[in-house]
Amino acid sequence: MSHFRHPGERTAPPAVDAAERRRFLAALSLAPAAGAVSTLAASSAAQAQTPVNSQAHIVIVGGGAAGLTAANRLAAGLKGAKITLIDARKEHFYQPGFTLVAAGIKPGNYAVTATADYLPQDVEWVQASAAEIDPEARKVVTTDGKTIAYDFLVVTTGLKLDYAAIPGMDTIRIGQNGLGSIYHSPQAASATWGALSEFADKGGVAVFSRPATEMKCAGAPLKYAFISDDHLRRRGTRSKSEVIYNAHNKAFFSVPIVSEKVRMLFEDRGVKTRMERVLQSIDIDKRVATFKTPDGTEDQPYDFINVIPPMRAPDVVRNSPLRWQEGPWAADGWMEVDRHTLRHKRYPNVFGVGDVAGVPKGKTAASVKWQVPVAVDHLIASIAGRESTERYNGYTSCPLITRLGQAMLIEFDYKDNLTPSFPGVIAPLEELWISWVMKTMALKPTYLSMLRGRA
Repeated sequence: MSHFRHPGERTAPPAVDAAERRRFLAALSLAPAAGAVSTLAASSAAQAQTPVNSQAHIVIVGGGAAGLTAANRLAAGLKGAKITLIDARKEHFYQPGFTLVAAGIKPGNYAVTATADYLPQDVEWVQASAAEIDPEARKVVTTDGKTIAYDFLVVTTGLKLDYAAIPGMDTIRIGQNGLGSIYHSPQAASATWGALSEFADKGGVAVFSRPATEMKCAGAPLKYAFISDDHLRRRGTRSKSEVIYNAHNKAFFSVPIVSEKVRMLFEDRGVKTRMERVLQSIDIDKRVATFKTPDGTEDQPYDFINVIPPMRAPDVVRNSPLRWQEGPWAADGWMEVDRHTLRHKRYPNVFGVGDVAGVPKGKTAASVKWQVPVAVDHLIASIAGRESTERYNGYTSCPLITRLGQAMLIEFDYKDNLTPSFPGVIAPLEELWISWVMKTMALKPTYLSMLRGRA
């Protein structure tokens, strides 16, 4: 396998025998995740029903994965309704691909398509951002001053990357002086790969961490540490390097059995771990990161660092009545929704889906796949005057890359139960080539089908 010596180079897939390929193809033909079977069956039946006639005006705030999926499913499930999507961004980002770009596995444009490619023909697109949501008056005000009234509202704004909360951080310098950050954008992910590749040639100290807030794809910080360790080994510089992972609390992952597996893998790979460490500030010129610890602060010099900022609800939600008023999701403004129906707890004509939802799990694209059909069925049921029995059980999926060519397919629910999609074929805590292929090849086509309401 190649050594990834330049940012433009990518690896060839590892060699596999015919039997393993057959097992993979057989896996793809099996039933979906055990924990989501009931959701799939119900949503598939709902989608096959005759569209419901309605003159309702449904507004979707946010045109990312959840917003586009909701737009397509609502357009298919309703006849005569007016559907308006509000979002200023013309580019659509396949965010699960950012890590692959930052690992040198995919080119920079791999994660970028166009929002317009996924919009149903009859959906009105307001190309502006939402500045204010008033659920009492049932209206949304855009940044250009337009007021849009609604009968039903679906909030799919995603989340806010709060880089400003880290003193010294400058997103313009990502890719320079050993500074990486895979979450910021496709361009930053590509620049991060350049910085990592340069670092791997020389070796040194690599520092990884995650914020103490809720975050999208909580496995990404872990997989990037594993990927970086593997690059060092391939370049022959691992023996003169340190790889340090700073856990924000006393665990590496929210699911205990997965956390223990990661601990064992880190120990096996010689990754140094430091618990209860949260990035507080950074000096990019001196290459020093300062972490908050239970005893004060601690400076960690580095040659390469992957900065992941705190993540919060976007201001338009955080500053609105839609946010949680108390409890664990109140401080960062996450939207107050029922965890099983995604319906707002105080405004029954409002739904919150995707990253913005204040629920225990579910800030992944895989979660969107299961959340949207539930929320849409409840919305259409309200229009049709019926009760929906759809429930979202917290299904979340994380294809956790542990080395180039292998990954673990981690799937779980609200109760931290492992919910494997392919029992007997893909063991959830095993490093497998099949799981690697699913992450690097199979998931993007499935994701794009999801956007169009077909998955």
